[in-house]
Amino acid sequence: MKSVRYLSLTALLLMATTAHADSPLQEDKQLYEFYCSVCHGMTGDGWGINAGYMQTEPADHTASGEMGDRSNEELFKSIKYGGKAVSKSALMPRWGGNMTDQQIHGVIAYIRSLCCNQDEQ
Repeated sequence: MKSVRYLSLTALLLMATTAHADSPLQEDKQLYEFYCSVCHGMTGDGWGINAGYMQTEPADHTASGEMGDRSNEELFKSIKYGGKAVSKSALMPRWGGNMTDQQIHGVIAYIRSLCCNQDEQ
């Protein structure tokens, strides 16, 4: 119950502080920060505010080796249908009711920018 309160509080704070997106990648980043950062961290390193309360560590989206092994299709399924849909943690929620397919693809593009374009940032 405590982690649900943290998730709700964090989501409200992020919603209140999120600025208007100036570019598609900025919008994707805002979606990531709103839906994903409470577990995966603001930088994608897997150390979000809820990570310490979870039995399974959230994926580190900055790890190019680990993320390079995951297809966009697998990431799409895990975001849309939850971690259990791809034999990952059941703690990963289904975001398909909160984001459109296009938005999910945008979040995947942002995740790829975290793990695969580190030299460009």
